[in-house]
Amino acid sequence: MNAYEEYMKSLANGMRSELTNHGFESLETSEAVDGYFNQVKEDETTFVVINSVCGCAAGLARPAAVTVATQNEKKPNHLVTVFAGQDREATDKMREYVAQAPSSPSMALFKGQSLVGFIPREHIEGRPVEEICMDIKEYFDDHC
Repeated sequence: MNAYEEYMKSLANGMRSELTNHGFESLETSEAVDGYFNQVKEDETTFVVINSVCGCAAGLARPAAVTVATQNEKKPNHLVTVFAGQDREATDKMREYVAQAPSSPSMALFKGQSLVGFIPREHIEGRPVEEICMDIKEYFDDHC
């Protein structure tokens, strides 16, 4: 691993832990993503955060995701995350399931393997965290 990769990995570890410290499972390989979706039941919901280093949007996405996932009355059955730019194969595989234009950070809600909600970067960046929370809450309230 070169110096740049080591630096980015150490930087990303803190950002990853913002989610994993609050119950998100980090899926770091394409096999882990497939394995997860192969075992999830059709009536279960999964909230996915495609994490990123980007400060302008990810610095809003992570706090919003954690706030709603931990405080909303209706919650998904599962919380998972992949890290764009760090876990590339896992992120590419997750994007196959999401089936939307690549966007990081972004958030998705699944019922079984069916996408029922998606919040792309352009709906995160530049918005107040409270508005992002309300978008997530609406998906949770409708589908969880």
